[in-house]
Amino acid sequence: MRLFLTALAVLLHFAGPLEAQEPATPESSDALLVFLDCNAPYCDFSHFRREITWVNWVRDRQDADIHLLVTAQVTGGGGWDFTLDYIGLRTFAGQGDTLRYVSDPNDSDAEVRDGLTGTLALGLVRYAASTGVAPQLRIAFQAPAVQVSQDAQQDDPWNLWVFRVSANGSLDAELQERGWSFRGNASANRTSDAFKFDWRASFRTSRDEFDFSEDSTVVNTTENWGSDLLMVWSLDDHWSIGGTAEMDHSTRNNNDLSGSIGPAIEYNIFPYDESTRRSITFRYSAEVAAFNYELITVEGKTTEVLPRHSLEISVGIQQPWGQVGGGVTGIQYLHDLTVHRISTGGFLELRIFRGFNFNVNGSFDRIKDQFFLPAAGLSPEEILLRRRQRETDFRYRISMGFSYRFGSRFANIVNPRFGGGRFFFR
Repeated sequence: MRLFLTALAVLLHFAGPLEAQEPATPESSDALLVFLDCNAPYCDFSHFRREITWVNWVRDRQDADIHLLVTAQVTGGGGWDFTLDYIGLRTFAGQGDTLRYVSDPNDSDAEVRDGLTGTLALGLVRYAASTGVAPQLRIAFQAPAVQVSQDAQQDDPWNLWVFRVSANGSLDAELQERGWSFRGNASANRTSDAFKFDWRASFRTSRDEFDFSEDSTVVNTTENWGSDLLMVWSLDDHWSIGGTAEMDHSTRNNNDLSGSIGPAIEYNIFPYDESTRRSITFRYSAEVAAFNYELITVEGKTTEVLPRHSLEISVGIQQPWGQVGGGVTGIQYLHDLTVHRISTGGFLELRIFRGFNFNVNGSFDRIKDQFFLPAAGLSPEEILLRRRQRETDFRYRISMGFSYRFGSRFANIVNPRFGGGRFFFR
């Protein structure tokens, strides 16, 4: 113990000089104060701070000259469409800019991160030009290795079609437990301003074995697969029409094979091109659903065809004060209007005051459509292993919390020492 305390005292004695070895950053009133607000993929704050050292990164919006809000959505080809909003505060109040960066689907993670970093820096130059660090800034242009004509850029032999296939398997074991699983996915989509086609399919099977004694082993096998198709036509900035089709198999839901098909219509209160920042949509659909069950149901059915309709309302808003998202979906079967399901869920994150954030998220399902349950009772094994769905009227989940950050307003220094490896098995 004495040796540990001595070593700790030596480390504390040299803590100051070690920190001084970090690269100098412009922690002064001459540099632009920037607050980064990014919940999008590839927002590597440590990388941003290493590459953009001519601004002061601050921890709270109240200290900033620029509130940088970054949002993103997936493109039809599988890349990312980032929207960067530069919101002026204090001396820049009333000023603002919006930049976009679209990554190529074949870009590596490092290339996407570097492209986002370059766009982010480009938007900050205008504001930094009026600060004391402006004389130290330089503009550089890197010409592309090969000049590509506009006609060549528009020549797409695939006509916007994108296909993906993936598969993976796993194996794990202990002395008295073992298991394996395999899953695969495939998709095909084509996205343009006027039309959207999206087909996806997935498959998963798994087997787990548990030894309780030399002559007692419990085996749990599950299999699920599904496929869904979506087609959407754009009518204007707010209205869309389309259709959906689904097919799936699920051991847990007593579903040997089921499918549905039907038209749908959607209205967005805000223009669709603002969807990265705000969106409130209403979608109505009518479908015909067919079911083929593995086991006889509580209603004595092995197959049936049922009409149904649904209404979905979804909200997504991301603003400087925080973000809110969620929705409610109601599904009703027309053969018996008492058979229905209502699902709600959402999250809320608010900036209450300097450094203090409050968050809450949850979901609630009212379940009145379990006509698929098998008539035979469930064994303890099936219940404990969640092999079959149990009868229930509801399901809910809720969590809430807060975070409070105080101390230095600057967030410029990056120190990765003793940070652990970034690549690991899990």
